[in-house]
Amino acid sequence: MQDLLAKPLLVVTGKGGVGKSTVAAALGMAAAARGRRTIVAEVAARDDVSRALAGAGASDGSAFVERDLGEGLHHISIDPESALEEYVKDQLPRGLSDMLASSRLFAYLVAATPGLRELLSVGKVWELAQPDRRTPGAHPYDLVILDAPATGHGVAILTAPGTFAAAARMGPVARQGGIIHEMLADPEQTAIIAVATAEEMPVNETLTLRDALRDELGQDFAAVVVNGVLPSRFRGPEVGALAAVGGRPSRAVRAARAESARAREHRAQLSRLRRGLGQGLEVRTLPYLFEHDGLGGDALARLGEELVR
Repeated sequence: MQDLLAKPLLVVTGKGGVGKSTVAAALGMAAAARGRRTIVAEVAARDDVSRALAGAGASDGSAFVERDLGEGLHHISIDPESALEEYVKDQLPRGLSDMLASSRLFAYLVAATPGLRELLSVGKVWELAQPDRRTPGAHPYDLVILDAPATGHGVAILTAPGTFAAAARMGPVARQGGIIHEMLADPEQTAIIAVATAEEMPVNETLTLRDALRDELGQDFAAVVVNGVLPSRFRGPEVGALAAVGGRPSRAVRAARAESARAREHRAQLSRLRRGLGQGLEVRTLPYLFEHDGLGGDALARLGEELVR
């Protein structure tokens, strides 16, 4: 997976609750540790990554600010309204852009246009990944990592530029949408990493997501990360010994049986995912970390190194 850090854009996607933000933050730390000037971007003004990076000097809670977390790592939370304001100011004369940006009717129009919020958000992600950025005084990044929304919305945000380009056919929206779509659909420039857990529903959604991305974007996963895999603590004779305990087993025996069963189920779901994905696609696993107070910077750094080792 280390070669993926050489691309301009990584998109981390998957079902909600599987640890996408953890993986995005861990990859960001791994890339920065290798000298890549990196920014991790969230959309819809989320702050999951900033909370994950709290131990690494994260956020003050403000959106649409490129925050320097130190050691080459940065973070931004993108909201569509700020992305629109920035785009309008870049494209239109000052007086007209200020009037539109402050217009409540224009804001309602944006909110009512299907897919426009997704287009504006991914347009800002695209801008972050450009060598010559339009944001005044902004410096380029070696790597942009997008912590994409959960499965269905994640597909929508990646396909919005192509949809708008096809609908508009000509003019600045079609031209800009086409340029962004070309980058997102090019595996040399954009790598899509799916995150799942070794459970039935996340595995199902990962396989469905792969089909959707192939059909609608022409992209395949560059890799799949299976997060929170339980270790197999009991093997062979130990499993048999646990099963053979009769009467009323102690709490420790019951807990050991339950953990053994869950670990076996994780292995079974992991095998099913690999069969469904087929040969040639890298599937990496991350262990379940028994951290009661959340993952700090050190734990994220360890996970990042595990991914790219």
